[in-house]
Amino acid sequence: MKISQRAQAISPFLAMEFGKHAAELEAAGHHVIRLNLGEPDFGAPPAVRAELQRIAADTAMPYTGALGLPALREAIARFYQQAHGLSLNPERVVVTAGASAALLLLTAALVDPGDEVLVGDPSYPCNRQFLSGFGADVRLVPTDARSRFQLDLATVQRHWRTRTRGLMIATPSNPTGTSVPPAELAAICDWARAHGAWRIVDEIYLNLSDADADSASAGHAAPPTILAADPGACVINSFSKYFGMTGWRLGWAVVPDELVPVMERLAQNYYICASTPAQMAALACFTPDSIAVCEARKREFGERRALVLQGLADIGLHVPVPPDGAFYVYIDVSSTGLDAMQFCERALQEAHVALTPGHDFGVCSAKAHVRLSYAASKADLAEGLKRLKAFVTRL
Repeated sequence: MKISQRAQAISPFLAMEFGKHAAELEAAGHHVIRLNLGEPDFGAPPAVRAELQRIAADTAMPYTGALGLPALREAIARFYQQAHGLSLNPERVVVTAGASAALLLLTAALVDPGDEVLVGDPSYPCNRQFLSGFGADVRLVPTDARSRFQLDLATVQRHWRTRTRGLMIATPSNPTGTSVPPAELAAICDWARAHGAWRIVDEIYLNLSDADADSASAGHAAPPTILAADPGACVINSFSKYFGMTGWRLGWAVVPDELVPVMERLAQNYYICASTPAQMAALACFTPDSIAVCEARKREFGERRALVLQGLADIGLHVPVPPDGAFYVYIDVSSTGLDAMQFCERALQEAHVALTPGHDFGVCSAKAHVRLSYAASKADLAEGLKRLKAFVTRL
């Protein structure tokens, strides 16, 4: 059987690979602390789980429209008003089968073979894999601690070429947990728009980021969405992180009006619609009680972040830029004498702690960095840090 060049070009997703190896160790009787995946341990809010049970017992579940349940699109639009102070037309909201499907649709809609797209290095690997899969020439733009491992306007301008057709930015970022300041992000998008390029902004972790002074004074829980400064940007979001619904495979995109019918016909052909029961139950995400649950969990993530940063400092592992969102820490392990892959492999085998090597996220500084996810419980984090300290001490 001849395998396509597209499939052969895709590298393994190492976060999942280390999870697979962790499962093998667990099957052999070992207790593995899993800090490799960005999967909140809370699960969906209680009201959402209860609603799914009710729906499963009492409701027929036919296909929805390809753009999603109208009631859910309206609820998402209201959430932007509540969380970010943005009035949003629900017609621009496209409900998708996870944020991955949102990126699938946007990539299919915007990318032609040979189009150059700028993406920061490090960044989430699946994003660039989607772009490359549709023929984009993905230029990984090196970043470092000085720019908080994020693109800034000067860097974008320096790497811009006549072939550049778009850029993709995640803020807060996976793997670093760092954000682009809102004014800087607006300036980057202004530059791209002025040069006729599209902008995809991954805001999956936006509601798990620290509120800035302006948003806090306005009574909002999170920094502004890029849509406030650039209504023509394409935004990706998800129910997986803030709402803790990873396995439900439900996300959304907000797109300009002219892209809505394009997204609709692509979704009709690619996967028909997002899961009907997941969409119906997700309406319960937006009740005051569920939002209160999610905000309490966000505060818990802040406590876990503090625990991890202190624990890593005690071990002597350097964090070049403390995160201000999501639930990741990007650790420089070069002081150990191991590269990132060696560190993660040995930490898993010797300490039974699963982490993710920087090789997943780019090439620029990949060999020196490891991602730790503090989406796990405080008890697991404390145990994992204890094991890592003993492991590093033995090196």
